[in-house]
Amino acid sequence: MHGTSAPTPGTGLEIRPAHPSEYDEISALTVDVYVGDGYVSPDDAYVTELGDVAHRAAAAEVLVAVHDDRIAGSLTVAKPGTPYAEIALPGELEFRMLAVAKRARGLGAGTALVHAVLAAARAGGYEAVALTTMSTMVDAHRIYERLGFVAVPERNWATPDGLQLHVMRLALN
Repeated sequence: MHGTSAPTPGTGLEIRPAHPSEYDEISALTVDVYVGDGYVSPDDAYVTELGDVAHRAAAAEVLVAVHDDRIAGSLTVAKPGTPYAEIALPGELEFRMLAVAKRARGLGAGTALVHAVLAAARAGGYEAVALTTMSTMVDAHRIYERLGFVAVPERNWATPDGLQLHVMRLALN
């Protein structure tokens, strides 16, 4: 996946690794989605992590969906045992921080980004893809369920301040 760029047929979307010149735009997009949609409060410490795209890109892979030469969405892909892998077990690729710009919703950017992760996981020999989500992220849940992700309630966890998070997984074999 690293260094590749591929158009998604019929969507007008290109999925590719983020360029450093785009980090500020990705930061603004991600924070806007997570705060603006009410997933995290503006004063939550997680907002700093969401906004620090350069740090994420140094430890994981940040992918973007580009539509009409503008970033329509982004997510972060983390290999197990790396700093951004919160829940990936050996053999699982994890993705986090999926965000789609409000202006781009309905274009298929979120689905295309997740498809890119699934393709990378298959190409990398991973047995599954895992993610953490919040119960309020209903649009994302529709994508995950449509693609075959299933809840893994025994792996659910909570943040230090008590926010309940849910793990979903898609077996690739």
